[in-house]
Amino acid sequence: MKRRGFTIVELIIVITIMGTLLILGVVNLRGSQANSRDAERRTDIETIATHLETFYTSGNDSSTSVGTYPSTSVMTVMTAQQTALRDIDPNSLIAPGAPSLPSLSTTSLAIATTAGAQTPGSSTSQYQYIYQPLRQDGSLCDTGLSCQKFNLYYMTEVDGIVHMVMSKNQ
Repeated sequence: MKRRGFTIVELIIVITIMGTLLILGVVNLRGSQANSRDAERRTDIETIATHLETFYTSGNDSSTSVGTYPSTSVMTVMTAQQTALRDIDPNSLIAPGAPSLPSLSTTSLAIATTAGAQTPGSSTSQYQYIYQPLRQDGSLCDTGLSCQKFNLYYMTEVDGIVHMVMSKNQ
């Protein structure tokens, strides 16, 4: 009688090779997804920075003052952020992969609580962006229309590095 089929050793070798290829594929896919989310974070920050620069040069629909950035008191909730950052896509204010936000009026754009460059960056997570409006002397601009510059912070998922984008008027 002729033997047909594979030996147990041959089956184990094939299953091991297939498992290894599957693991490599999953790892590569996760890395590609993380790179994609990081690219979206960079795009979101660039969009926010562009809208802040537009606010600086032309104000918003309800203001006539120009030459300043919005203070922390102006940027507290999503509706205020959308008013200040005229015509911004609301999805640009939400970090990719962010856990479910508590309400539709919540964004990933957090406001800095200090003027120190390290403080906002060290508290940044990959799921939020930090907006830090500053006065000319470098102090935090929490009220009024005296915000002459800003910093935006975000953390990349792949390497965990906190990046900073500065206003054009530094």
